[in-house]
Amino acid sequence: MDLATTLGIGLALSIVAAVMILDGGSPAELFIVPQAILLTLGGSLVGAMATVPLGAVTNMPKYFKIAFLPKKEKHGELIDMICKMADKARREGLLALEEESKKIHDPFLRKGIMLVVDGVEPAQVRTILEVEIEHMSERHAVGIGFFNSAGGFAPTFGIIGTVMGLIVVLKELTNPEKLAKSIASAFLATLWGLLSANLIWMPIAGKLAFRSHEESAFRHMLVEGIISLQAGENPRLIREKLYAFVPPKERVTEKEPGKKAK
Repeated sequence: MDLATTLGIGLALSIVAAVMILDGGSPAELFIVPQAILLTLGGSLVGAMATVPLGAVTNMPKYFKIAFLPKKEKHGELIDMICKMADKARREGLLALEEESKKIHDPFLRKGIMLVVDGVEPAQVRTILEVEIEHMSERHAVGIGFFNSAGGFAPTFGIIGTVMGLIVVLKELTNPEKLAKSIASAFLATLWGLLSANLIWMPIAGKLAFRSHEESAFRHMLVEGIISLQAGENPRLIREKLYAFVPPKERVTEKEPGKKAK
């Protein structure tokens, strides 16, 4: 569970609830007009749906999973693996890595090693892998754009809901007892539009953008490792080069592969 996403959204909602209580109201009042929730949440999602391919809509559960349950990349272990393969390639040649590549779980790294084993030129290997990273970022941008669009549509649908509510209010001008309640209900749509945009859709879009950048940097690290391995560089130098991409606490020492650096 990503604590930053969960705590951020949870604490923001708690602040809204606390302010409502301090103002003499109740958080339960947010839910007294379900049609306002339906219009703002449903309308913003449907509006965003029209801006992206259908595949992005069906991937919504996947996007939520990435935002709230991130995949932890094992930088230190993969760097250690690359250095061991570099050492083996220097001793036995690049063809000796063919069997090693079958044990690699990361598909991107496995693809890069197989390109090296197949004798593809270093410049072509880099180009192929960087093009894959670029297209990965473009795919991620579709999901990010979906949630950004939902965040843009939500306040507008909130205003639409308020206008629709005010139309009902005008019909109650002759009934003062219902007038105040009808006005409050009308403005709940605007509140839900602003809340959903700033506490749900846009934070998720921001988190997805961060995850995309994180994965792109991780893959660029692998590219450098693969090219260095192919060039026959010293495993120690490769390790130091790749450690530039990794925070110190995630680095694995060469003598103690299972221990993290302090």
